[in-house]
Amino acid sequence: MATGESDLIRRAQSGDTEAFGALVTRHERFVYNLALRVIGDAQEAEDLAQEAFVRAWLALANFRGQAQFRTWLFRIVTNLCYNRLPGLRRELSAFGDDCLMEAPDDAPANADPAASLEASEQQANLHREIDGLPESYRLLIVLRYQQELSYEEIASVVNLPLGTVKTGLFRAKERLRLALRNYEETTIWTS
Repeated sequence: MATGESDLIRRAQSGDTEAFGALVTRHERFVYNLALRVIGDAQEAEDLAQEAFVRAWLALANFRGQAQFRTWLFRIVTNLCYNRLPGLRRELSAFGDDCLMEAPDDAPANADPAASLEASEQQANLHREIDGLPESYRLLIVLRYQQELSYEEIASVVNLPLGTVKTGLFRAKERLRLALRNYEETTIWTS
């Protein structure tokens, strides 16, 4: 946790609303984006983000710094998502503790304009596919790749065993790989 953030947290815990406002400013984009990706509705995500900050303010005295503030805040958002999507917790818990084999990411950078256009189209397709994932997979993907949380932080946020988080991420990535492969095959045949 950054020294400046520690000071803001300490001041906010003492009732300094300006310090809490600074914490909100630091994290509001990430909180909103997480809610939007999981819920899928901009207005609902905005409401959820506001509710998350209200709950954070009310529970700030209980924050002990054992986890990063961001992780603690994401846990609040995730719990609110669980409340709005009752099946989400059940879906996440159903992943189990399967063994994982991670495939390496290999996305070479190209300076070729045609390749850049193709990469841009693939990126847009990837985002559509992420939006189409079940909420449980989408939540894990967003926490890992958009919010850049570690597996351990994600396990803490979603309150699941580490193995379950790894399994869920593996399965989500497999779905995305298959969807991208199908997209590439379809693009080749229609070109």
